Amino acid sequence: MATVKKIPTRRCTGCGEHFEKQALVRIVRSPLGEISLDATGKKPGRGAYICKNATCLHKAQKAHRIEQSLGVVLSDEILSALEKEIST
Repeated sequence: MATVKKIPTRRCTGCGEHFEKQALVRIVRSPLGEISLDATGKKPGRGAYICKNATCLHKAQKAHRIEQSLGVVLSDEILSALEKEIST
């Protein structure tokens, strides 16, 4: 009998919908407080997920949802890197 493998899902902070973990971009606050993008999904720290859609990013920025999830204020550098990641 074949076992069905569970596919992990995460919630987008912009639109609130659930997607497969690999379809989302993860933003991580490390234990030292550094903010970075996590392409592998395995960096340690507090994470927030956003889907690869520019409208979701703008919704999350406008409502400060990413900042609330991570507990820090995002710099313009991180926001521009996130916009660049989503546009590709």
